[in-house]
Amino acid sequence: MKKIVIATIAAAAISSVAMAAVNTHACAGCHGAHFEKHALGKSKIVANMTHAEIATALKGYKAGTFGGPMKGIMKGQVARYSDADLDAVAQTIGK
Repeated sequence: MKKIVIATIAAAAISSVAMAAVNTHACAGCHGAHFEKHALGKSKIVANMTHAEIATALKGYKAGTFGGPMKGIMKGQVARYSDADLDAVAQTIGK
């Protein structure tokens, strides 16, 4: 029983660290506090996107293979994060 509790606590801590790695407050300036805005009048509303669409977009921006006019801005925003970080944050936003 003790091992299960310790394993559960460790898993929760690791999950929290992964989600905390991406600062979504930096996103709010363009996308809104709840991801409800068209960033600079050009992007999709992130809150309406699925978790998979968000993860694909974020990783595509990082690789330089996704995006239109905002590609350069977004690449700079996500470049420092691992794909695992981007997957984790995608699970916290969207639907």
